[in-house]
Amino acid sequence: MANWLADFPHLDSELLRALKKTIDEGFRAFTRAYGDAIESFFDPLHFFLVHAERFMTETPWPIILGLVALVSWLASRNWKIVVSAVAILLAIGFLDMWEDTMKTISMIFVCTVLSILVGIPIGIAMARSNRMQKIVNPILDVMQTMPSFVYLIPVVMLLGIGKVPGLIAVVIYAIPPVIRLTNLGIRLVDKDVLEAADAFGASPWQRLTKVQMPLALPTIMAGINQTIMMALAMVVIASMIGVQGLGQPVLKAIANQYFTLGIFNGLAIVGIAIIFDRVSQAYGKRLQKHLEVVHG
Repeated sequence: MANWLADFPHLDSELLRALKKTIDEGFRAFTRAYGDAIESFFDPLHFFLVHAERFMTETPWPIILGLVALVSWLASRNWKIVVSAVAILLAIGFLDMWEDTMKTISMIFVCTVLSILVGIPIGIAMARSNRMQKIVNPILDVMQTMPSFVYLIPVVMLLGIGKVPGLIAVVIYAIPPVIRLTNLGIRLVDKDVLEAADAFGASPWQRLTKVQMPLALPTIMAGINQTIMMALAMVVIASMIGVQGLGQPVLKAIANQYFTLGIFNGLAIVGIAIIFDRVSQAYGKRLQKHLEVVHG
């Protein structure tokens, strides 16, 4: 085996070392030249994140519970889901994890909004252009198979350690599902329905907003659901670069072998995931039934 490996063709080690050094120095030069400009570009995102976190942490807990119950009811129309969501949050508060949980929820909320604002237009562009789909699909494949720790390297080098770098890393990791399922949902719209819209003289914009998007909405909601789940999965890793919330106590527990601290905060992350998952899935099912009634 060793002889076979020795005979395997490979780049000269000096050449490879020089290539790596050139790339590293080029990236460092780029960060020194444009790092401040890139950081200032993300100032509105930092403002949004700080105020979302401030709202979640400074609002009295009964109001937060009421808002969660209201949103759960409006999305699901299911009292079991409402009661489950409130019970999970009460348990989290009872175990003294309320503030970290609110920080995590605010982070997931901002990540989801950003993923929707960026991902859905990209998905629409993919659905409207086969060439665009061929370009974006390999990028999404790389994004979904790249180890999540790797996302932290360029983000930290460009923006340092803090909330915004962590947010960007989470969005990059979590955005592929909403892009893919937006593209899929629009492409799966029945061609007969599109022909009928054309027959009635609908413009391309009207066809997209009045026909394709409403019919693709359940599939898009499934993509948003998966994006939320992936964002939650990234919370602990993002805490390594300064993202506050439930991830930091988990890292502390790993470093210091605090078993109960790690388990409780891990279960809190699972509880948030259950709330988001049940509410978003119920909303998607309600949309599906509504569309079946309208078009059936």
